[in-house]
Amino acid sequence: MKLLNKETNPFSVRKIRIRFLLLLRNFPAILYILKWILITAIIGVCIGSASALFLHSLDFVTNYRESHIWIISLLPIAGLIIGLLYHYYGKEANAGNNLLIDTIHKPEKRIPFRMAPLVFLGTVVTHLFGGSAGREGTAIQMAGAIADVFRKPFRLTAQDSRILLVAATAAGFGSVFGTPFAGAIFGLEFYLIGRLRYNALLPALLASVIADWVTKAWQAEHTHYTISFVPDISPLNLLYTILAGIAFGLCAVLFSKGIHYVTNVFKTKIKYPPLRPFIGGIIVIIAVWAIDTTDYIGLGIPIIVDSFDNQLEPYAFLLKIAFTIVTLAAGFKGGEVTPLFFIGAALGNALSLFIPLPMDLLAGIGFVAIFAGATNTPIACSIMAIELFGGGCGVYAAIACVVSYLISGHTGIYGKQMVGEPKYGKYLHEKGSRLDEIKR
Repeated sequence: MKLLNKETNPFSVRKIRIRFLLLLRNFPAILYILKWILITAIIGVCIGSASALFLHSLDFVTNYRESHIWIISLLPIAGLIIGLLYHYYGKEANAGNNLLIDTIHKPEKRIPFRMAPLVFLGTVVTHLFGGSAGREGTAIQMAGAIADVFRKPFRLTAQDSRILLVAATAAGFGSVFGTPFAGAIFGLEFYLIGRLRYNALLPALLASVIADWVTKAWQAEHTHYTISFVPDISPLNLLYTILAGIAFGLCAVLFSKGIHYVTNVFKTKIKYPPLRPFIGGIIVIIAVWAIDTTDYIGLGIPIIVDSFDNQLEPYAFLLKIAFTIVTLAAGFKGGEVTPLFFIGAALGNALSLFIPLPMDLLAGIGFVAIFAGATNTPIACSIMAIELFGGGCGVYAAIACVVSYLISGHTGIYGKQMVGEPKYGKYLHEKGSRLDEIKR
């Protein structure tokens, strides 16, 4: 029997290639999916590895600080070093998350890669010496700086660059908290209030899931929280949840306005930027000595966990607000989200003295609801509650998050967020404005 030659063989490499190209031409969604699988696989591995290194580093410096508590006396010196580094080597990177948001809106801008090592070093030093800060800001900024490197080799258009940075944000957030679904939605929500851009949904999901898997593969641990009892949904329980959501929203406004106000005070009163964290460090260590506890510095994870099981001091959330605002407004590095978790859980714990819902449920919904109000990301926060605490609390958490989001109005910790869809009629004239452009 005569063998088929290359031209007549229906399974020749050339004919298979032609058929594959025709398939891609007729089904562009397949090409889109394959492209973003490749891109998100690469950035997901890089960002997940960076998040793992960051989480391991935070664990190390936190344990070291708690074992050598005298080190917090050096916080002003650490602040001066961070201030000098950013003043002379990282002025472009000093805008932090707002630079990332601005670049998503204006993709012709670039994110300097030096942002990644600078914010990593700045945050680790902040936590080592006792500043009150979080980790989400660092993870997102590292993710954005890493992803921006791939714009040129992938020859991405302006639209694709936006999608890349949204996916990077999702990967950074999802991997640092171990909540990949919430991370994906956070990437879509955080830069544009009131609207979701679904063209970035698949890349955000892929990047967040891959980065989370890689972070866990590097054996970076996440904190686990438990809500032991969720009552049945009833009209009265929903009313209690709405009341709690109002309190969480007001607290989110207090934090957002407070951090912007104190930041402005530091900038106007202290003209030389490196001195700001130096002075801020002095204020923090004086406050620690005055109240004789280190509960309100660092991430505060032990207190967050404790808030689900034991009654805290009713004013604990106010102390964490004060420590965090001074730390970040002065110029120390880190995120706001983990302190917001602390503030929300502590406020929920305090509200259990007045609202007849289980203490751990109020702590859990406060954990996410203040975050929702301060970042204007209610859907991501509702999903985060389900990923962290289980599906039973989903309705309560979602209601509290949405109410907090509405109560906070057009305020937030990210000044470059744009109002894509006003929250309600009062704010219709602010559509298309950035939060830092809106005067109150």
